[in-house]
Amino acid sequence: MDRIVPGADFGFALHATNGSARAGTLITAHGEVPTPTFMAVGTAGTVKAMTADAVRETGAKIVLGNTYHLMLRPTAERVARLGGLHKMMDWPGPILTDSGGFQVMSLAKLRKMDEAGVTFRSHIDGTAHHLSPERSTEIQYLLDATISMVLDECTPHPASRDEASKSMQLTTRWASRSRQAFAPRQGYGQFGIVQGSTYEDLRAESAAALTELNFEGYAIGGLAVGEGQEMMFAMLDITCPLLPAQKPRYLMGVGTPDDLLGSIARGVDMFDCVMPTRAGRTARAYTSAGVFNLRNAKFTDDAAPLDENCSCLACIRHSRAYLHHLFRCEEMLGPMLLTQHNLTYYQSLMQGARTAILAGSYGDYCAHIRARWGDAPRLLSGR
Repeated sequence: MDRIVPGADFGFALHATNGSARAGTLITAHGEVPTPTFMAVGTAGTVKAMTADAVRETGAKIVLGNTYHLMLRPTAERVARLGGLHKMMDWPGPILTDSGGFQVMSLAKLRKMDEAGVTFRSHIDGTAHHLSPERSTEIQYLLDATISMVLDECTPHPASRDEASKSMQLTTRWASRSRQAFAPRQGYGQFGIVQGSTYEDLRAESAAALTELNFEGYAIGGLAVGEGQEMMFAMLDITCPLLPAQKPRYLMGVGTPDDLLGSIARGVDMFDCVMPTRAGRTARAYTSAGVFNLRNAKFTDDAAPLDENCSCLACIRHSRAYLHHLFRCEEMLGPMLLTQHNLTYYQSLMQGARTAILAGSYGDYCAHIRARWGDAPRLLSGR
């Protein structure tokens, strides 16, 4: 395949497919990103417990920032005056910014939502704010986000069909306004967000309406919110084939390594989730043998590396016993090392998936990875 299809000066090269799994390259103003890819979450302009150099060492090519958090502090205008988010956080590579809609719904106080947007009070200091599709788009422009997201309403789960339909239609209208407010620039893009809860026809209606708006890429939202993996995969089976094959597909807020493997198999190219960084701060390690809790006493005298297949600093320089000691003593180095390990594992999982797709052996790759996990505990997915 190996073709580059531009969309408003934003490119995506699709190199190979293996079943529905895809290997490609995202081409942006801030560099190229091999896909499938996992975006480290840098909500407030930093990946927690990580320097930018440490994030780069994991193999990450793109990170995520958040409109809601950055509009509250230090404010988008201040970020712009300081030279933009890339300069401020020492990340010259691509940055995707979530539109803030999910955080307004989950964090903000005294929300009032209507056609115009969302009025809310900050969860930090109670100050009043209004976020409209136009303002969200403006904030992301000020941040200098490589990829901007449209403002959407993340439909809660469970939702009746009527509730899901009204929510999806509002997101579609907001998407149209976001598109009109978006200022095209060479190598920058904006993604629409497919909603519709767990209703197949609503997902199809949403995908069709967003495709008409000709975004540079398409996100799938409103999943990993409690519906379970089986239903999430069912919605991906419905949604992915309805999206333009020549545009990147981004599944928002997902998830566990098993979620990622299954979603790639269904045609997803991009992911983000707080799970590996949050787990790293709470002594949970993702490894090729499953998930470990390093607070567990069984690691007290364990001189083995955390994961013999990993090349991160935690694995090549330290033992499980040392990591266990750091967490028991509440030393900040523990979360730093384990966060870097978890992100390295996620990146290696993506790199392995890409290699397997290019070789036409993705099914075998997944079987091998899952066989190594065995019955090791797995964490629930979440956004």
